[in-house]
Amino acid sequence: MLKLQTQEEWIARAKEVLPAGGFGNFDPGIIIREGKGSRVWDEDGREYVDYLIGSGPMLLGHGHPEVMEAVLEQLPKGMTFFANNAAGIELAEEICRAVPCAEQVRYVSSGGEADMYAIRLARAFTGRSKLIKFEGGYHGMSAEAQMSLAPESRVNFPQAVPDSAGIPQGVADEMLIAPFNDIDFLRSLMAEHGKDAAAVIVEPLQRVIPPEPGFLQALREECDKYGVLLIFDEIVTGFRFAYGGAQELYGATPDICTLGKIIGGGFPLAATAGRADIMSHFDKASVGADKWLMQLGTLSGNPVASVAGLKTMEVLRRDGAFDTLRNNGRRLQKMQSEALTEAGIAHQVVGDPTLFDIVFLDRPVRNYRDTQAADHAKNAQYNKVLRENGVFKSPGKLYPSLALTEEDFALTEAAVAAGVRAIS
Repeated sequence: MLKLQTQEEWIARAKEVLPAGGFGNFDPGIIIREGKGSRVWDEDGREYVDYLIGSGPMLLGHGHPEVMEAVLEQLPKGMTFFANNAAGIELAEEICRAVPCAEQVRYVSSGGEADMYAIRLARAFTGRSKLIKFEGGYHGMSAEAQMSLAPESRVNFPQAVPDSAGIPQGVADEMLIAPFNDIDFLRSLMAEHGKDAAAVIVEPLQRVIPPEPGFLQALREECDKYGVLLIFDEIVTGFRFAYGGAQELYGATPDICTLGKIIGGGFPLAATAGRADIMSHFDKASVGADKWLMQLGTLSGNPVASVAGLKTMEVLRRDGAFDTLRNNGRRLQKMQSEALTEAGIAHQVVGDPTLFDIVFLDRPVRNYRDTQAADHAKNAQYNKVLRENGVFKSPGKLYPSLALTEEDFALTEAAVAAGVRAIS
């Protein structure tokens, strides 16, 4: 019988064939073997409560029985076709029913693709080239998105700073960078450059930073004033904040939004959605060759992902689903904040109950530069001890799920107590 390999052995193998020993997504020092419900196990058999949940998609937990049943029913019928399929059409119908801005949908396989096409779509519709984004905002891996995502040096707004090698200067010349939650700056920026801007792209909740009251509504007003399209990147917030996403929760409707993670039920699927007149640029017969936006993808609208997404969304429509999710999040926020406050540790709980993190800072967090002023060493130590005590999460986010149990909360509370002791 073959001996099962240890995590250390898998890490060594990874270093031989993967740059930096990983997929580029997460800490390559942990190799996940399996997930079930609210838990994951690494290759050494260590068990964790999972607050990473695949970076968001596994809102119902791993291996949800109804999602598994839908997937297993589809698999013998075909895994992909590169042609329309009924499940993909049904999913698009449900997205259009649920999401305020969505009149039509175009599928891709990843959130980064969806954001890239949303930007290109705005340029095709407006005939303009400049793009406004917010410092610290994450919109995938396109050249535009890799501008001022996590700049190490502070420059004057609206100058763009590339976060990756290989991006031509011409991309930076088309980018205008603004501080999140500063509507006065945006108004002055739009007054100067609004006539040249194709779109403003924004995460309604930027990483974990909430919009201040009225900020998104002011964005909507400014975009209307100058004929600029408003793009909400709802890859993370879509079907998590509410069934209609952040635009439903916050009461601000964009022209275009991007969706991912939850709509694929754990499989690779994402979408660009928006007004029909804007989305018509994907239709050559409608807009003509000069205004047509070419887009295709081998796995776009994949039927397995579509049935998984449809079943996930059905579960989320059931009475009490979002109340449970928010209550789970509030409970996790409260247990951490109370323990840190009792220990006299300065901190902020930043985000929404459905997606948040602890920031070790003694003042409110409004934008990316505020997060840079936090105590990162304390954050690293706190998260290290959480993992050592069975809590698996990102260094900058905690994703509650609907799969959490009383046992999970008890384990998490004990891990939090250990983490607080370690940084006291």
